[in-house]
Amino acid sequence: MKFISWNVNGIRACVQKGFLDFFKEIDADIFCLQETKLQAGQIDLDLEGYHQYWNYAEKKGYSGTAMFCKEKPLSVSYGINKEEHDKEGRVITLEFEDFYAVTCYTPNSQQELARLDYRMNWEDDFKSYIKELDSKKPVILCGDLNVAHKEIDLKNPGSNRKNAGFTDEERSKFTELLGEGFIDTYRYFSPEVEGAYTWWSYRFNARANNAGWRIDYFVVSERLKERLVSAGIYPETLGSDHCPVELVIK
Repeated sequence: MKFISWNVNGIRACVQKGFLDFFKEIDADIFCLQETKLQAGQIDLDLEGYHQYWNYAEKKGYSGTAMFCKEKPLSVSYGINKEEHDKEGRVITLEFEDFYAVTCYTPNSQQELARLDYRMNWEDDFKSYIKELDSKKPVILCGDLNVAHKEIDLKNPGSNRKNAGFTDEERSKFTELLGEGFIDTYRYFSPEVEGAYTWWSYRFNARANNAGWRIDYFVVSERLKERLVSAGIYPETLGSDHCPVELVIK
């Protein structure tokens, strides 16, 4: 099975920049989006052969997630069952026979870490949600998790140490999640590869210079380890300030 995750930074804009060409070419079994930035009825994607599920933020033009899958899931849920978190369209969970697929757009801690306290609450509640799923079936989690875990995961770790996405607090929460029995699949296959990034600022020619961050992930339950085939990044695929990431499992 092939999974793709992509923060499209506005699906309507991304469609104008070749999204459908990539979607058809990659032929994923499950394709996940973050930061769709729209409301119900604002786009009609003709994705033949796919079931579509959308979670919209209450705030217009903000956040939002979507999942497209060839096989119809046994169940679909939106959010993490916490009212204080579930107004921004950040999570969709699809249940299949032998796993859960979850897409997530983790809240950004913002400039001057204005939302770091909220982010810490989110991290604890989201981890509890994922652990509860994992107690029933293995979990395949993907999305923009808004953290570069290790220094290898961004171009300039020294100057970003206390910036959103690379604070000690955010990194330790990701370490905690992995410690609950989960695998960062890209690092499972490529533990020492440098320059592997999934997001680049629009400023300072960051993408051309590959001055980026790896903040988009596939994280899976450890008991899926034997089924892992590959994990990849598509930095050459344009259309957003993020690029798609991939997981293939048996």
